[in-house]
Amino acid sequence: QVQLVESGGGLVQPGGSLRLSCAASGFTMDYYAIGWFRQAPGKEREGVSCISSSYSSTYYESTYYVDSVKGRFTIFRDDAKNTVYLQMSSLKPEDTAVYYCAAKFATAQGLCAPPFGDYWGKGTLVTVSS
Repeated sequence: QVQLVESGGGLVQPGGSLRLSCAASGFTMDYYAIGWFRQAPGKEREGVSCISSSYSSTYYESTYYVDSVKGRFTIFRDDAKNTVYLQMSSLKPEDTAVYYCAAKFATAQGLCAPPFGDYWGKGTLVTVSS
C-alpha cells in the first residue's frame, strides 16, 4: 500500500524556519519525483518545490521551485531513508497553508505542474504568524 506521510508542520513566527519531512512506503521511492505542494484557504493548490528521481541520468535530482520560495526553501531527498525534506527559511505569513507531498513517475518540472502527483499524503499545517 502506497503511503506518503508528512510531518514537521507547526506555528512559527515570521522570519523563522521549519523542516518538513515526507516519509514514503509501499513503493520504490528512488524511481519517483517527489514534491511539496500547498493550499491556503480559498486558494488553489500550487506546486512549491519538486525533486526528480536519483535514478535518471538526465534529470538526476534536478529541482524545481516556485518563484515565491526561491532562495528561501530547499528540497532534498534521502532515498536510503525513503524520505524527502523541505527546509523552509525566512518564512512569511503568505507561506501559511497546508503542505502536502506527492509522488509521480516524472521529472521535477512534470510533477510540479498540473495535474501534479499520482500519490498524495494527507498534509501538514504550516502557520506563519506573530
